[in-house]
Amino acid sequence: MKTYKIAVIGGTGKSGQYLVKHLLEKGYFLKILVRHPENFTLQRPLIEVVKGDARDEAAIHTLIEGTNLVMSTLGQPKGEKSIFSDAAKNIISAMSHYGITRYIVTTGLSVNTPFDHKNEKVKMATDWMYQNYPETTADKQKEYELLLDSNLDWTLVRLPLIHLTEGNFPVETSLTDCKGEGISAADLAEFLASQIEDSEYIRKSPFLYNVKE
Repeated sequence: MKTYKIAVIGGTGKSGQYLVKHLLEKGYFLKILVRHPENFTLQRPLIEVVKGDARDEAAIHTLIEGTNLVMSTLGQPKGEKSIFSDAAKNIISAMSHYGITRYIVTTGLSVNTPFDHKNEKVKMATDWMYQNYPETTADKQKEYELLLDSNLDWTLVRLPLIHLTEGNFPVETSLTDCKGEGISAADLAEFLASQIEDSEYIRKSPFLYNVKE
C-alpha cells in the first residue's frame, strides 16, 4: 500500500472527527487544518496541525504542501458568509500549484448534477434549503461548478442527515438519487477512506446513504 500523507479540512467538525479517527486507525499521516489549535486535544505522532481556516489562502497552501491528497468535511461556520466556494477556490489553486490531483469532499443533498433523478422527497428538501438557506445552498452548487471546471480528480459525496454514531449499517451509493434518510458518521468515514484507492467516482458526485435491512 502506498504511504499517503493526507491534508484534512473540517477534521475538527462533527463528522470530521470520525474521519480523522478512521484515517489514524488505518495508519495514515495527517496534516489537519485547525482554526484554534489550542482547543485541539488529539496529540498523535501521525498528526501535524496547521493553524488557519479554509478562507486563508496561505494556510491552505501550507496545509497542502507535501501531501498526496486532500479530504474535506468542511461545515459552514455559524454567523459567517458562506465558505464553500471560497474554500474550493483556495484548495483547487493550491492543489494545482503542488501538482496534487485527488480531492475527496462532502456536501449536501441540495447540490444538483445533470445526471440527477431526485425523488419527490429529495426535491422538496432541495427546495426547502434554497428557501431557508439561499446563500449557502447556492454556494454549495457553485463549489460543484468550480470542481467541474478544475483539472482535479475530485469526488464530491452528497449526504443526507449525518447520524453521529459509531454504528455500521448497510450502505448504498447512487449518482442519480438519494434513497435513504441518513448516513452514519462511521459509515461515512469508511466510505471516504475507501475512495483514497478507488477510482470509481473520480469527477463524480455520488449520494451516500444507509438503507434499511
